[in-house]
Amino acid sequence: MTESGLSAADPLPPISRRFSVIVPAFNEAESMPDLFRELAATFDRFQLDGDILLVDDGSTDGTSDAAASSASAAGLAARTVILRHRVNKGKTAALMTAVRSGDAQRLVLFDADLQHATDEIPRFLTALDEGYDLVAGRKVGDYPKRVVSGIYNGLSRAIFRVPVRDLNSMKAFRREVVDEIHLREDWHRYLIVLAHDRGFRIGEIDIDLLPRRHGVSKYGGQGRVVIGLLDLVSVWFQLVFSRKPMLFFGLTGLFLAGVGVLVGIAALVLRYALGTGFRPLLTLVVFLVLLGGLLFVAGLVAELIAGLRAEVEDLRRELRR
Repeated sequence: MTESGLSAADPLPPISRRFSVIVPAFNEAESMPDLFRELAATFDRFQLDGDILLVDDGSTDGTSDAAASSASAAGLAARTVILRHRVNKGKTAALMTAVRSGDAQRLVLFDADLQHATDEIPRFLTALDEGYDLVAGRKVGDYPKRVVSGIYNGLSRAIFRVPVRDLNSMKAFRREVVDEIHLREDWHRYLIVLAHDRGFRIGEIDIDLLPRRHGVSKYGGQGRVVIGLLDLVSVWFQLVFSRKPMLFFGLTGLFLAGVGVLVGIAALVLRYALGTGFRPLLTLVVFLVLLGGLLFVAGLVAELIAGLRAEVEDLRRELRR
């Protein structure tokens, strides 16, 4: 049993309210026939009333054409909207392009590589019906990046205290989650963290990770590990200090200035009480006091920016209402 109260063996109630399946795809032409055939089977089997928003994220292998023909062959042409980026912008941009193009209140983020079964979709929708705002999938089984993923997820749980064990898997969420959260490039992996910080109710269900059928993974390489860690630090900084930047800049500035004053006192004692001067200490005093003052002023400016940001977010919420 998982946090959302669902297991693989739980019966699924009929689901009729509309939703959208968002499918980011980059060079996944070979996967399109299987993807749409299995989506059609799932929609029919569970009597789902949803549509498919496929975003061709700058593919060079004819993914959008393959998607159009596969959707038609599977009888899903009327339910499918194919969107296209002229260049590859990444999964976060693909997600937001799909969100802006549709109006469904329940959204399912599903990868085009079919490493999760389409029959998982009703389980996620059922969890949303239980009252969760965002439902995350926890990958079950062995996979090549399990160790790296485990370390990354462990760090995220320790730092952000999120109630899930896997941040980067299949997800379903209510539209209001992405309406309220601003996602920067590659921050789709922190959607759960940002939603949890805003007080949205988060659930998790176990899902099988299936072997990739066609092509190669688009998210491998050591570079992505480094980027992920840097993004983790950026998200942490934003959540901890963006609302009260003086906690970081102001306190750090005051500390450095205080150390500069103490060093200055020590320099005066050495010069006038002991008769020994040490000129580098004076240089250090000037450096510490100036740096502390600059950081304190930066904190004041950051406070003004944080206030403007809060006003903009309030305005966005009012416009949505």
